[in-house]
Amino acid sequence: MGKLTVHALRAVLVLVLAGTVFVQAMMVLAMITKTEDGSLPLTPLRVIAILGMVSAQFALVCVWRLVTMVRRGTVFSPVAFRYVDIIIGAIVAAALLWFAVTIINAPGQRDDPGVSLIMGGIGVAMLGVALIVLVLRMLLAQAVARDGEATKMQAELDEVI
Repeated sequence: MGKLTVHALRAVLVLVLAGTVFVQAMMVLAMITKTEDGSLPLTPLRVIAILGMVSAQFALVCVWRLVTMVRRGTVFSPVAFRYVDIIIGAIVAAALLWFAVTIINAPGQRDDPGVSLIMGGIGVAMLGVALIVLVLRMLLAQAVARDGEATKMQAELDEVI
């Protein structure tokens, strides 16, 4: 992975992370500010949005760590699995939160149930992304195993020579 690619990816990760933290801060500020009638505007959708951003932030931090491992040449190690597993969990959590949004939104879509179906389809697509990352994790496992075999064979070859 080239330096330009790493720097570009890290810039995008920083922008997205800063953006989600800013939006979360504004939402929390809005939730702790009382409305005119004296109630707190704590709605399920706001809580779900904040939790969704937290899951995205977990994934962003793990991608950052994986990029660092790629740059150092240590990505083919068992440590990488922990980060990939967290990314998969974050995607699944985001999909489940999206399904919760879909359920909350569904009663308002009685006249046009297609919106709820589309939203459900987006949730299924999110779960599909988690499955794709799971397949990539399996490929990483194979690469780690092959790297271990190659290291062992190199050690044996060094002994023979």
